[in-house]
Amino acid sequence: MTVVATEGLTKRFGRVTAVDGVDLAVPAGSRFGLLGPNGSGKTTLVRMLLGLVHATSGSIEVLGSPMPRAARSVLPRVGALVESPAAWPGLSGRANLTLLDAAGAAGGLVNRPAERRRRVQDALEQVGLGGVDRRPVRAYSLGMRQRLGIAAALLRTPELLLLDEPTNGLDPRGIGEMRALLTALNAAGTTVMLSSHLLAEVETLCTRVGVMDAGRLVLDQDLDALRAPTGRVLVRTPDPDAAARALGRALESRDGDRLVVRAADPADLNAHLVRAGVAVVSLTPERRTLEQVVLERTGDGSDRVGRPGAAR
Repeated sequence: MTVVATEGLTKRFGRVTAVDGVDLAVPAGSRFGLLGPNGSGKTTLVRMLLGLVHATSGSIEVLGSPMPRAARSVLPRVGALVESPAAWPGLSGRANLTLLDAAGAAGGLVNRPAERRRRVQDALEQVGLGGVDRRPVRAYSLGMRQRLGIAAALLRTPELLLLDEPTNGLDPRGIGEMRALLTALNAAGTTVMLSSHLLAEVETLCTRVGVMDAGRLVLDQDLDALRAPTGRVLVRTPDPDAAARALGRALESRDGDRLVVRAADPADLNAHLVRAGVAVVSLTPERRTLEQVVLERTGDGSDRVGRPGAAR
């Protein structure tokens, strides 16, 4: 079952094509990461999924219903954070969530004050704001605002979470906490779809990856399949000269005590080296990194998918 499906999805702003013929399928129960450089169309795509931007052409289904036509029945089942978190700056975080929860009562939430207080407190605790005081949101740090935005997305116990750059503004500990929270929510049945320009964030959290470039979806695949073994083995040995002689043409490259060897079976390779009297410190099957895959698919450019600290 897919919880998000698009076919030929296109959005043009005048002469600019922001999203270009995207066919996307997000499996239920997955943690789906949408990668791409700034300006690749990620945020526009997410906004179309939520009915905030109407497509020029193509179709969208979210939770099995067409969007934006079925927005009234679909959106109460979706939690979302798109771009910067929205809030009433003069109110506290708790007051903000209480007002949002009251608005959500029309979508089927219980309207009793005790239930509302419980939902708000649960959401605050989930994102690490359980002890939040009465300070207005305008006094919050960027990280606290981000946590509050994610708390708002969790108020309705959503079946689907759509998050745009969810770790923006968080410190390393906060990023780890958010990763643990999203993994736990996913394990409890929530499908998580996040967009990011940070490779490390997606590689650590997600089970499936989509890559956008210049408005097109250039890759959509399970992360395990993307990072399958390359058929090479990385060998470390205190006697690289003896290892090189024993390996012959199977040796592809060498850097000090580290050797890259073409080998179908690491166990057979290890046995061969041991029989040749070569000591082996470590022997690891080589896998492609997500960075290698993304760079292959997106080509060259000055504003590309990057590691933490790269320009947004």
